[in-house]
Amino acid sequence: MSQPPRASDRDPIVWCALLSVLFLAVSLVRLAVPSTPYFDEIHYLPAARALLSGAEVLNQEHPPLGKLIMAASIALFGDNAFGWRLPSAIAGAAALFAAMRALWFVSRDRFAAIAFGLLAATGFSLFVQSRIAMLDIHMAAFVAIACWQYAAAWAEPECGRRRLALCGIAIGCAIASKWNAVILAPLPGLVFLIARAKAGRRRLLFSRRGAPVPGITLVEATAWLGLVPLSIYALTYAPLYLLAPGDMAGGLIEQHRHMLALQSSVVEPHTYMSAWWEWVLNTRGIWYLYEFIDGEQRGIVMIGNPLTMLLGLPALAWCAWRGLRRHVAEGGVALLYAVSLGFWVIAAKPVQFYYHYLVPSLILCAALALAASALWHRGWKAAALLPIAGSVLLFVHFHPILSAAPLPGAGAFQRWMWLDSWI
Repeated sequence: MSQPPRASDRDPIVWCALLSVLFLAVSLVRLAVPSTPYFDEIHYLPAARALLSGAEVLNQEHPPLGKLIMAASIALFGDNAFGWRLPSAIAGAAALFAAMRALWFVSRDRFAAIAFGLLAATGFSLFVQSRIAMLDIHMAAFVAIACWQYAAAWAEPECGRRRLALCGIAIGCAIASKWNAVILAPLPGLVFLIARAKAGRRRLLFSRRGAPVPGITLVEATAWLGLVPLSIYALTYAPLYLLAPGDMAGGLIEQHRHMLALQSSVVEPHTYMSAWWEWVLNTRGIWYLYEFIDGEQRGIVMIGNPLTMLLGLPALAWCAWRGLRRHVAEGGVALLYAVSLGFWVIAAKPVQFYYHYLVPSLILCAALALAASALWHRGWKAAALLPIAGSVLLFVHFHPILSAAPLPGAGAFQRWMWLDSWI
């Protein structure tokens, strides 16, 4: 079960909210720059526009929720760069808040939760993905919300039913945003099953006693964490039947056969394709933009914070070791990282990109936050604060090429290219 709170630790919900609002405010600066679609926006924006016009279903290789959210924003705020990208900025802030809440509920460690927020906000990937109209940030936000609600159900079993229901809804929405979330979707149910079985209940399916959420039977948990996500996922296709009924004539099964065929058809090499070990070592990123646009030379690069992405690796190993000794927070972080990255190690999809590392990179920040907190509580406060301060300083240094700021000239990118493989 989740660890009891330290006597000195108070719920850092105010800090979680303040950091998330600050992150949103920073993300909104130059959100509409560039004023034209860039990188993968060229795939998703036509799909969102087609939904609004009822013409057809485009970009059928991905599920619809992220594109429906974009379409709703365009309808509300106009078909312009701000309207395209505002949902991503909100989703990024929501992901940050939810992830901090998840770590608080599972660890009851105030320092770790706040440190996690600072590390994730300045880890580059979350920021860059919060400023582009792509699907990954919506998937990550719903994954974070699911983790938050699941951890809260363990920590506050008196609210367990409501929390598990919300967790199931978030899982369904995550999968409906992008299929990458499928690998993580079964984990809450499997962990519930293992915890209840280890509690030694004789009536495994119908007992309401024991971990992880007293008062909830395994049968009921299966409904919240299995049937609800599937139902929510299916419901997200309902608008397609109304907006473009011609393309949905074959029904959901035929639609998914077509989606699988489209997913497996992407085999052509891409300039910025990369492999999972390059993500882990942070040796290969993606230039989303580098050109003279909107009257200035501008650039947006998708890489990880070079300090925290590497420091996070020994922190992750420490979390795995702690997990073997039955420390739930550290073990949970190590498990989530292994599963979320492991999918891409074995995935048959030949063309992969660094943005697929978004969720594992956030989990890596959680591992580093827990390790820093351990140093803090042992009295090694300078050592605990150094990686956090270093992450913030590097974010400030790299901010111009993370945010499409005006650059002095076409060769300005060399200032930040510490590795040739980043170019």
